[in-house]
Amino acid sequence: MVQKIYRVGILGATGMVGQRFVTLLSNHPWFEISTIAASPRSAGKLYAEAVKDRWSMDGSIPERIANMTLYSVIDDVDVIADEVDIVFCALAIDKDMIRDIEMMYASKNVLVVSNNSAHRWNSEVPMMIPEVNPEHSALLTAQRAQYDWHKGGIVVKPNCSIQSYLMIMQALREFKPRKVQVTSVQAVSGAGKTLTTWPEMDGNIIPYIDGEEKKSQHEPLKVLGVLDNDRIRAAEDLRIQATCLRVPISDGHTASVGISFERKPTYDEIITAIDSFNTSNVPFIEKLPSAPDKAIYYFDEQTRPQVLLDRDNGKGMAVSVGRLREGELFDWEFVSLAHNTIRGAAGGAVLTAELLVAQGFVE
Repeated sequence: MVQKIYRVGILGATGMVGQRFVTLLSNHPWFEISTIAASPRSAGKLYAEAVKDRWSMDGSIPERIANMTLYSVIDDVDVIADEVDIVFCALAIDKDMIRDIEMMYASKNVLVVSNNSAHRWNSEVPMMIPEVNPEHSALLTAQRAQYDWHKGGIVVKPNCSIQSYLMIMQALREFKPRKVQVTSVQAVSGAGKTLTTWPEMDGNIIPYIDGEEKKSQHEPLKVLGVLDNDRIRAAEDLRIQATCLRVPISDGHTASVGISFERKPTYDEIITAIDSFNTSNVPFIEKLPSAPDKAIYYFDEQTRPQVLLDRDNGKGMAVSVGRLREGELFDWEFVSLAHNTIRGAAGGAVLTAELLVAQGFVE
């Protein structure tokens, strides 16, 4: 589909999500890492030196990236902008500062694909899961017209936790979901930590994650919303109640979901809808390099999905679902799972960038 190699940069390359971007982009068929950047205190260091004591990925640092010198995301904007077509933002600093940084890069005619929440509730900025709302990328045209950005723009991906179940809700949209109760059981990597660096999590559960429940209840409404005069109008007929827990798991967010519909589907209709979503939901998505062989893996076994068995389905880009059963308070209940730093974070952002390339938004 794509012949050209696009130059990409990673902002916040030393953090956990930044490291995941490094591993996913190092041998990408469309994208080549031309620039890596971090906070001013890391600028000037070789990447291997900067992450020496905190490399969290499986395997070693890719050799070419290990020997690259880090730029400052703030002080070297012009230099970075000259060397990239796209930047992936994995910064974990003050939201107002991130908002300003992303606007700076966009104004330099760089397309920003952000893993951060700073712009998620800007109605001019699409918050995308490629299989769910690819049409929202049209907001880039409005952004460019408003700010006089020839090639720049900002696209964000949603919170990692909602991606374990939102794709399933999209697959069932024809039955009109109305009420959702979700308990999200989240891995420590969602906090940018490991089980080694967070010994307090050993054998422990923390029943509160700051800001997570608000994100889980409101972000799906924007993703499932509709375009309206160059803005996103959030879904108005859906209500979500969320509880979010931190558990001693390295990677993989699991959700227990109860859902009621305007028209309750049968078991067979649900399975048919998932199968149909896997085969025909969005034209050409399956041709994107990071797209999984199927977006949703369904399991009949009562003991699936499991983190250790299923978080890497579709190379970590698929959502897995099982324990589908009729409920007493809700029409249907299920358990779902997604890899939070791949599908939920860096991988989802890379797939979004691939979609934007295929749609013609990257020159």
